Amino acid sequence: MADSTSHHDPHGQSVASWTSVIVLMVAAAVMSMAVVWGNTGIFIAGAVLALVGVIAGKVLAMAGFGLQKPGRGQADSGIG
Repeated sequence: MADSTSHHDPHGQSVASWTSVIVLMVAAAVMSMAVVWGNTGIFIAGAVLALVGVIAGKVLAMAGFGLQKPGRGQADSGIG
């Protein structure tokens, strides 16, 4: 049983990280299928989707949907 003073690490628990991970997982599945089918066009589409996932995660984090850095409150992030 965990006590109330135990340390909780919120690593990866944000909208930005979940969005990025889900898009990257779909991109990996698309690229894997493209390798099995031997289709270069679908593989490139999967790679572009992977790039979109990375960019989406970064943009969402910069927009305030990522984890707050230590010493920085919600009032500093621009979220009301």
